[in-house]
Amino acid sequence: MKKKADIGLIGLAVMGENLVMNMESKGFTVAVFNRTVEKVDAFTSGRAKGKNIIGCHSIQELVDNLERPRKVLLLVKAGQAVDDFIEKLIPVLEPGDVIIDS
Repeated sequence: MKKKADIGLIGLAVMGENLVMNMESKGFTVAVFNRTVEKVDAFTSGRAKGKNIIGCHSIQELVDNLERPRKVLLLVKAGQAVDDFIEKLIPVLEPGDVIIDS
């Protein structure tokens, strides 16, 4: 069985990518998702290639790749985008899981 991620991150803009690379350099395995899944593929085949970073193409895939209790960091544009992602996460998370809105 493959290793699951310590934390998930949604939002692969410049800050998201840099934060993922920093966490991975400190020994964490990170699962990543972006609404535009092409960004996930570009990141995992580019800067993140060969690193402990798991690219995911859906919220469900992201959640399935996380160790319990699951921790998901939102690094998306403030406002409606945050609310939209929280609404998508709640049905697939369990009590004890954590959503972190930066």
